[in-house]
Amino acid sequence: MSNSTTATTLAKRLINCQPYWQSEAGRSLWETQRACLGPVVESRVGGHSLELSMGPALMTMSAIPHSIRWSPTRPMAENENTLICPPDQLALPDRCLDVMVIHHWLEYLTDAHFALQEAARVTADNGILVLFGFNPIGVGGLARQWRKRQQQFPWDGTWRSVNRLRDWLAFVDFEVERVDYCCFRGRTSAKCGEYWESLGRRHNLPLGESYMIQARRRQRQAPVQRLKFGLKAPTSPASLGVTRSGSSAHYQSYQELPTQAQTHQSKDQEID
Repeated sequence: MSNSTTATTLAKRLINCQPYWQSEAGRSLWETQRACLGPVVESRVGGHSLELSMGPALMTMSAIPHSIRWSPTRPMAENENTLICPPDQLALPDRCLDVMVIHHWLEYLTDAHFALQEAARVTADNGILVLFGFNPIGVGGLARQWRKRQQQFPWDGTWRSVNRLRDWLAFVDFEVERVDYCCFRGRTSAKCGEYWESLGRRHNLPLGESYMIQARRRQRQAPVQRLKFGLKAPTSPASLGVTRSGSSAHYQSYQELPTQAQTHQSKDQEID
């Protein structure tokens, strides 16, 4: 598939999902996801960030001065700070981003693992990679079993579990630091109830409609090389202060050697 065909397909998917984010259910989900992301990015004040989002911008609360949005085509670009390129070929240098956010796109990309690999490439060593996805074991995931035939967002995507994405992240040398679940609501309720949201977020119950995965690059410890000195230990404690002459069976102690004064005295006696 050429880049132009891919861009057209992604643009159609982005257009088709906009009615959901404008609905009451979509706005409620987006608000809870933004509340989940806020504490993660509010403390970061420098560097660059990139957001691949299927909904409205989530990084509006961040103090990062250079925040970039992604778009599949130029007509859909919101402003000048928009990156236009295939999601698996980001036009950015290695390890240049402090925050990298992928919002639900892994559920709608044909080669999602390549997009994740590219996102890991551009994330700095001290940066964070944030993934948003629909939870297949949440209340929304159970309701999806009866709505699979509805070819509309969000029921037409490939919902992956947290454990599956944990394995994908390990493959690109990232490790999961934290998983947060958000948007707790009943099967027939459109809004995320305040009581259930507070209860679910407090205990981080894996029943929310969506999850947020926060991951970092694995820190490899430098190998420690032990220094080897050339000094050899003595053969035995008894060999200290002992001279060796001839074979190893003949030893003569320093105490048995005649001193210089005794030598001169014996010579004087011979002269007398």
